[in-house]
Amino acid sequence: MAKSDFDIYQHVTNQIIEAMEAGVSPWRKPWSGGEQGGTFPLRANGEPYRGINVLMLWLAAHANGFASAHWFTFKQAKDFDAHVRKGQKSSTVVKYGTIERENDDGEAVAIPYARAYRVFNADQIEGLPEEFYNRPEVQEDLGTRPLPEVDAFFQAVGANVTHGGARACYIPSEDRIQMPPVSAFISAQHYTATLCHEVTHWTGHRSRLDRFKVGSTKADYAREELIAEIGSCFLGARIGVEPTIDEAASYLESWLGVLKEDKRAIFKAASAAQKAADFVLEAAAVGGALRAA
Repeated sequence: MAKSDFDIYQHVTNQIIEAMEAGVSPWRKPWSGGEQGGTFPLRANGEPYRGINVLMLWLAAHANGFASAHWFTFKQAKDFDAHVRKGQKSSTVVKYGTIERENDDGEAVAIPYARAYRVFNADQIEGLPEEFYNRPEVQEDLGTRPLPEVDAFFQAVGANVTHGGARACYIPSEDRIQMPPVSAFISAQHYTATLCHEVTHWTGHRSRLDRFKVGSTKADYAREELIAEIGSCFLGARIGVEPTIDEAASYLESWLGVLKEDKRAIFKAASAAQKAADFVLEAAAVGGALRAA
């Protein structure tokens, strides 16, 4: 295939659809076996990846059993006097940018673009400093006791969360999150993942990110659920608690339909989830309870 024929949106969407149809949620599966412990993938300079690249690198890490959170281009590895082991295959990430072009009126306009480039996990590279090979700690079983730091985090966010009953949901008309008690969950991780999911929905309120449409369709609902699922994982990883909530088969079916109809849907969902996570993290920082990533 010629480079000009490569469609990054279709490539990423196909990979994620393939994983989902195989019963794998790429933003969750790396955590189920404890291979990565929910850590965010990091660039060579230690900066966290964002948006769709987080999902893609979690998927690559799970598929290949990589434990390190760090990723390098071939050149970046060489800059550390290290080298990619022979026979290792790279993983795809996406670079976003703009280029200036002249329109019909002779004015310069910025045109957005997405370009694929290749990276390697530290586990595929020999000769890097030891800190790049550090393995994440195995998360202990926290049982059903509430986690004080998690409670403090969500209190600082400022969402109206009430507990009781057997429903976990966000109620837009009341701008309220309803949660079962912590004791009703299998573990504190399950509770936190569920609350992260509902708080991501909470960010969509018209007074915040204004993400909900009047007269939403089934496809709109599926997109919002996908945003909330990805946002839940982004938030869980950032606050240091592994999200392990089980997914509903009906949601999975709806997500697959949306992805197959729109090859950019996963990009849009990841971008919206990143904005939602940023909103929650900023709110927690204002409230004084943001944990270091």
